[in-house]
Amino acid sequence: MAQLNLTLLVCLFFLGLCLYPCPTSAQLSRHHYAKTCPNVENIVREAVKKKFHQTFVTVPATIRLFFHDCFVQGCDASVLVSSTGNNKAEKDHPDNLSLAGDGFDTVIKAKAAVDAVPLCRNKVSCADILAMATRDVIALAGGPFYQVELGRFDGLRSKASDVNGRLPQPEFNLNQLNSLFAANGLTQTEMIALSGAHTVGFSHCNKFSKRVYNFKNKSRVDPTLNEKYASELRSMCPRNVDPRIAIDMDPATPRSFDHVYFKNLQQGKGLFSSDQVLFSDPRSKPTVNAFASSSKIFHANFAAAMTKLGRVGIKNAQNGNIRTDCSVI
Repeated sequence: MAQLNLTLLVCLFFLGLCLYPCPTSAQLSRHHYAKTCPNVENIVREAVKKKFHQTFVTVPATIRLFFHDCFVQGCDASVLVSSTGNNKAEKDHPDNLSLAGDGFDTVIKAKAAVDAVPLCRNKVSCADILAMATRDVIALAGGPFYQVELGRFDGLRSKASDVNGRLPQPEFNLNQLNSLFAANGLTQTEMIALSGAHTVGFSHCNKFSKRVYNFKNKSRVDPTLNEKYASELRSMCPRNVDPRIAIDMDPATPRSFDHVYFKNLQQGKGLFSSDQVLFSDPRSKPTVNAFASSSKIFHANFAAAMTKLGRVGIKNAQNGNIRTDCSVI
């Protein structure tokens, strides 16, 4: 396992422990820009590095942006589009209002850096820039570095109404999570691996306050929550707290992309019930234990799942284009 080569983009499915190459989308290729913009990955990485050094929020904000993009109409940068007088875009749907501005800014900065090179100007899609930037923030935070497949086109549609029912909610149970991810061609194991991105990032109190104040039992506290952790959450999130107060998703190592998220679940320290259910449901518990036991196992699975996620609903020259401004179709 120690010699697993992530650049081979191997799918690692637990607990069957079967290794085989991921199927690739015919349109996508690691060398898509070899002739049109050969240095694109370095250009994007330098821009992302600069942004990362300004604020760590760049990491969770960019990862979340990529996920919210891919789960609604596919990985086509439709989440980056601004609303106009006659069109309410995806980013203005209630489920997307909490997307941090630093994620959008990361893509804007990387796009500007790419377009500053005459050879590359308007040759690289916003969807590909977001995919590369996401890989780069993960690596900068200590996560796996994996090869990104490129060749996506940008979508021609962005409607807030398309977001309805497409994104996981904090109170989802395992069946709801599996169903939503399966609709995007992702397995339960891949869903659990991708949930591991909650090892970085934060949430606002109103997203989980029900678990510590209004649960349907005598104590009013979700019994799957670690008691000490529940008490800490109540002190950080008093009943009438400022809604802008942010709580780390990983109370142990919030600035490190590691497998501690899964160790937290073993201790009842999943912030959302949709996190904790991965350990409390016997169907997913063995995978959580496998990821908690080894960062190599988690990183390999996460890299493979991110590659597969990056193929969801991609557009081509017939149903997409390359935007000159990522926020305008």
